[in-house]
Amino acid sequence: MDNDEIAVKIDHLYKNYKMFARKKDRLLETVFPMYQRHSEFSAINDLNLEIKKGEVLGILGRNGAGKSTLLKMVTGVVTPTSGTIEIKGKISSLLELGTAFNMELTGEENIYQHGQVMGLTREEIEKKKPEIIEFADIGEHLYQPVKTYSSGMFARLAFACAINVDPDILIVDEVLSVGDMAFQLKCFKKFEQFKNKGKTILFVTHSITDVLKNCTRAVIISSGKKIFDGGVKEGVEKYKKIIVGLDKKQEENKKQTKKLIKPSDDNETWRSHFNQNDKLVEYGNGKAEVIDYGIFDENGNYLSSIENDKEIVLKSKIVFYEEVQEPIFTMTIKDFNGLEMTGTNSMYEKIATGTFKEGDTVVVEFKQKINLAPGKYTLSFSCTYINAKGELEALSRKYDALLVEVLSTKDCVGMMRIDSKISIKKI
Repeated sequence: MDNDEIAVKIDHLYKNYKMFARKKDRLLETVFPMYQRHSEFSAINDLNLEIKKGEVLGILGRNGAGKSTLLKMVTGVVTPTSGTIEIKGKISSLLELGTAFNMELTGEENIYQHGQVMGLTREEIEKKKPEIIEFADIGEHLYQPVKTYSSGMFARLAFACAINVDPDILIVDEVLSVGDMAFQLKCFKKFEQFKNKGKTILFVTHSITDVLKNCTRAVIISSGKKIFDGGVKEGVEKYKKIIVGLDKKQEENKKQTKKLIKPSDDNETWRSHFNQNDKLVEYGNGKAEVIDYGIFDENGNYLSSIENDKEIVLKSKIVFYEEVQEPIFTMTIKDFNGLEMTGTNSMYEKIATGTFKEGDTVVVEFKQKINLAPGKYTLSFSCTYINAKGELEALSRKYDALLVEVLSTKDCVGMMRIDSKISIKKI
């Protein structure tokens, strides 16, 4: 690896697992290698990836996509079938907490064992030990065998050992939220420290909010293949489509089966009166379509901006191309980084929506105050429903459709206006 800016380089990586229908087939193939009794499952399939120093890479994908397998190969826990992985710098991984622990040893003894596994000298471990003990905060239990620990104490010590090493590359797989709330806060603060120090971080999670807040780049893996590599916001939007089962084939089917309606003159629509986003993200399975949307005051007048202390009405208009029972109508407000600030839908509000037939059109109104801090946001509308299998289907989504500014008559801390009533009495 010649480029000094590259921390991790993965080239044509494959990982295949042998799958046996019966236990005795595994034994027969071991004894008689010429008799092939297995099929192969490809966990990672020709994956190429370069990660630069200082990047925070969010790795997204459904369960079984190959995310954890990839991280295990990067850390050396799993051996690739073929391909190469080049690492520049020391790695600390938070994959399966406590894998280097001996359950018969005390917590203190396991600190030394874990440090040795991580390649630290005894002097380095001694230097780190007070910080680990303080971070874990398990009191006198530190001097008891780990097998006597509760799951929470075990997680605290394991996380403290793993995080309090000074690595160049940190690998995290869905383990930041361990222990009680106070300890979770410690974990996330430590993660922020790593980010601020410019460490390279590989972060696997199902939380798109965590990716939007923490990552500088996103990768999506599906069936062991890298299907997206780019900006965080774009990656999250693509992952949302994957979650609801919309792929390119379904998008093509939607275009073929969608019923034709007379297009509206843009001058006749609500949305034409607002600051529309020409880069809006829109998709759905074609059973319905969000065809219009807007922001109004209580008297039905168009609003060019939102005052956060006044009640407004957000409207969306949806036309149905097939019969749909109990559709869910939604609205969401996001910041310009794609982080969802607030939103609601008819299901959350416990509203029965009924049945809509082909050709039906509905106007949905969301009437409320938008108690956000002053700033610029995007407004999204969608129509979804829960199918017979209990899965969420996106009928039509118009993400980041309108660009809107929230105004305020007073300042506030953070992202919400709370209008607190303060009483001060001198005694």
